[in-house]
Amino acid sequence: MASAPLPGSGAVFRGYNFANTWEQNAPLTEEQKTAITALSRAVAERPFPPNLAQEQSSGKDGNTVVSANDTVNQAGINVVLVNTHQFYKWFKDLESAMKSETEEKYRLYVNTLVEHIQICDGILEQVDDTLNLFNELQALQQSVATKTKTLHDACDRLLLEKQRLLDFAEALRSKLNYFDELENVSSNFYSPNMSVGNGHFLPLLKRLDECISYVESNPQYAESMVYLVKFRQLQSRALGIVRSHVLSILRSASSQVQSALRSSGPNKASVAEGVEESVIYVHFKAAASELKPVLMEMESRSSRKEYAQILMECHRMYYEQRLSLVKSIVQQRISEFSKKEALPSLTRSGCAYLIQVCQLEHQLFDHFFPSSSADVSNMAPLIDPLCTYLYDTLRPKLIYQANLDSLCELVDILKVEVLGDQLNRRGESLAGLRPILQRILADIHERLTFCARTLIRNEIANYRPSDEDLDYPARLEQHAEKASDTTADDNSTVRTWYPPLEKTVSCLSKLYHCLEPDVFTGLAQEAVEFCSISIQNASKIITKKSSPTDGQLFLIKHLLILREQIAPFDIEFSVVHKELDFSHLLEHLRRILRGQASLFDWSRSTSFAMTLSPRILESQIDAKKEIERTLKTTCEEFIMSTTKLIVDPMLSFVTKVTAVKAVLSSGAQNKKEDSVLAKPLRSHAFAAPEKLAELTQKVSDTLQHELPKVMAKMKLYLQNPSTRMILFKPIKTNIVEAHVQLQSLIKSEYSQEEMKNIGIVSIQHLQSQIDNLL
Repeated sequence: MASAPLPGSGAVFRGYNFANTWEQNAPLTEEQKTAITALSRAVAERPFPPNLAQEQSSGKDGNTVVSANDTVNQAGINVVLVNTHQFYKWFKDLESAMKSETEEKYRLYVNTLVEHIQICDGILEQVDDTLNLFNELQALQQSVATKTKTLHDACDRLLLEKQRLLDFAEALRSKLNYFDELENVSSNFYSPNMSVGNGHFLPLLKRLDECISYVESNPQYAESMVYLVKFRQLQSRALGIVRSHVLSILRSASSQVQSALRSSGPNKASVAEGVEESVIYVHFKAAASELKPVLMEMESRSSRKEYAQILMECHRMYYEQRLSLVKSIVQQRISEFSKKEALPSLTRSGCAYLIQVCQLEHQLFDHFFPSSSADVSNMAPLIDPLCTYLYDTLRPKLIYQANLDSLCELVDILKVEVLGDQLNRRGESLAGLRPILQRILADIHERLTFCARTLIRNEIANYRPSDEDLDYPARLEQHAEKASDTTADDNSTVRTWYPPLEKTVSCLSKLYHCLEPDVFTGLAQEAVEFCSISIQNASKIITKKSSPTDGQLFLIKHLLILREQIAPFDIEFSVVHKELDFSHLLEHLRRILRGQASLFDWSRSTSFAMTLSPRILESQIDAKKEIERTLKTTCEEFIMSTTKLIVDPMLSFVTKVTAVKAVLSSGAQNKKEDSVLAKPLRSHAFAAPEKLAELTQKVSDTLQHELPKVMAKMKLYLQNPSTRMILFKPIKTNIVEAHVQLQSLIKSEYSQEEMKNIGIVSIQHLQSQIDNLL
């Protein structure tokens, strides 16, 4: 039923305006309006709780209850308000009705809550009883849990104790096992059926080693030393069985080989066959297959002293058996080589034969002792005696060998072919040969050094030249004639060398790659020094027999060749000589005798000890620098002698003029001297124009006749044009300079007519004339 409209009033109007303004200023969105509508529908009618729904409809006595809301609604129906008083009265009644309605609602709600509280109190009492029961149950459960944990802890302790006792018992049993093994191992090793071939032998030996190691590492146990002694006795017995077994197998194989060799008769098998399947190796390879298991066990345990000793014993027995078979064959074959071949061929054949033998022996040794064969030094007791046969055969022949070529060939065979090629190419299996080959090589080096020193002393330092050796320049002229008829070669050129030079170059070229650098350096320095001295001595003889020019050119030629030939040697020709000097001894003794020094004053430098102490004098000799110095001096002497040969009159004249001018410049001592020296130069007898004409003509004739002879000798001695040019250039310069000085002097002291009569040539013409002689 719609309510009656309210009378218009200012408050209502203002409220409407405010609401309208609010709606306009803050309009709701469609979503918000939809939400408000849904909310309004949801709260429009709110049902009472089920327990209060009946109370709304009827009271306790069954009468109908009219709610305050109905009263309010009824009070607001059909009310007509005429004035403000009626409105206030109506509003007061409405407010009273609403208040009554509100109080009724809360009163009913309070009654409902009181009833709920009563119900909850009853429930709480029941809950408290239940909680008390739960607390009692929890206390009981805690007590049971405590007892259970105590029981579990006790069980765990018992289990741990049981496990500890079991472990202790097991440890005790494991320790006692090592001691208990004594009886088991003893009964097996002392059994008559026990042998190395028995399958139980090696496992028992291993168990015995374990027992010994354990007892050794636990000496604190009772009677451990007693057990250790017994275990070691068993080990010694076992290793003795092994030794006897190995020796028996080796001897059996050796006997089979010897029987096969004897049955072969004159066609005896030889190691030299180089065939691994030959009888001397086949039987031993079969023995190696039989012994390999036990020998490998010995090698695997060689870190222990006992097994290292038995392994060495096995090696020794093997060496003895092999040497008994091989040594006679090797000795016989090397003896055959020695009877049929020369020393170089014997060395080459003997080394090749030993290489073959050593390679086969190393392969056989590897079959027996795989681990030991890795160290080649283990085979030294077998290889060294075999190699000694070759050494003993070669050494007597080396002692009597004096030929440098043969000794150098031997060095090349051993150093290049054998040590450098074959041994490196075939690997470590031949390393056992290296010591004996190096020993042979050292003997050859020693013999080669001795022979080289003998050659240097006899053929170079003490060389006595024959007349033919010093027949210069005839030897060169004969060689030049032969060279013009046939094509000259290096050998024919070398034959023109002075013999000590040829022997020096030949000796050094042979020794350079054969000796150690230090040894070669000493020999080279000594040979070059003696060769240079020998050439200089020969030059002096040639100077007396032929001419100074021949002597100088001979020396220049051979020193140049010597310098050129030693240049490729990459060594220092400087050697430090040390010697003891006692030259101060006499002076010290004189001072002592004069009382200036005490014989027993050990604290002073003039004491007896210091007096007898020698001084060490060191002197450094560089043969190469000595050659350079001698060559330079000789070239300068040749240049000056040739210059003097051509222009000596000019040089003498210029020297005299220079002396006269020097006296004039120093001032005359008296009037007589002043009158003599003040005369013009041409008024002097030695400087007359006629004398100068004779001088220039003589120089010109010498230049035309003597200089070509010198040039011819230079070509004869020095085949290299650049070398001749180096020598001739300063000669030409000196000749031209002498003419320049003379011309300058003539121009300043003589007239043009006198100059023309003197007949001196121009410098350009002189240079052209000299150049034409080249």
